[in-house]
Amino acid sequence: MREQPIGEAMVDDEIVEVLAYHQGDAQAAIGTLLNDIRHLRWQLVLTEVAMGRGITRRWRPRYDRD
Repeated sequence: MREQPIGEAMVDDEIVEVLAYHQGDAQAAIGTLLNDIRHLRWQLVLTEVAMGRGITRRWRPRYDRD
């Protein structure tokens, strides 16, 4: 058995916690995480609208990973 780097171990622990919170229901866990993504994207939209261009030197947030 190989040792996991700290980051991977933390992700594994988080997955176990999310599934435990949903009593092992993977569909409910995925649904909750998708709702969280939608909420955070909306918060990013609101932040982008509220912040001035001078403060951010024309920086704009990205909504998707590269």
